[in-house]
Amino acid sequence: MIEVILVDDHAILRDGLKTLIGQESDMKVVGEVTGSGQLMQMLPQLDPDVIMMDINMPDMNGIELTKWVKSNYPSIKIIVLTMYKNDEYFMAAIREGADAYLLKDSPSADVISAIRTVSNGESVIPAIMTKKLLSLHQTENKSEDNALSPREMEVLLGLVEGLSNKEIADRLYISDKTVKIHVSNIFKKLDVKSRSQAIIYAVQNQLVPLL
Repeated sequence: MIEVILVDDHAILRDGLKTLIGQESDMKVVGEVTGSGQLMQMLPQLDPDVIMMDINMPDMNGIELTKWVKSNYPSIKIIVLTMYKNDEYFMAAIREGADAYLLKDSPSADVISAIRTVSNGESVIPAIMTKKLLSLHQTENKSEDNALSPREMEVLLGLVEGLSNKEIADRLYISDKTVKIHVSNIFKKLDVKSRSQAIIYAVQNQLVPLL
């Protein structure tokens, strides 16, 4: 059972998400809060798999809260659910460790799919944000030698294209387990903590072809 906490100061949205999630047999909402203070008090008593949170909240914003959660509870997956298509918010959320970035106008099926995907250790970025990411041409903190092997580069390209572990495995004719090992090695070599961060690093440092 995937346990979810909702963090949003809009009751109508929380109620809608709770109803949506409650229709699924493999997940449930175990907590609802309106801001960071309540979440910080709740987490020591609960052990959720996923937190869904808004960016715009009355106290600490969702990006700052994502950083705090990932620093104190790194195993918890975070889905940022927001109305903002702003590049700055998107990049900041991913840099602080968000596992998924969804827009509030996303179809219900995409929200449910995102919960399952991040709980399985993968990331979710909507197509519109991926296109924006791949259109960036600046380079930040470019490393002279990231020491990625040719196979790791192939796996990294699959991550940038949004492929799942199984899809990467099928493309490269290797096992899912081998893909997981390559992904773990890529994280270590690039000094990142999530697929989303690896994607941003790869594009900004021009490790993969830009569209």
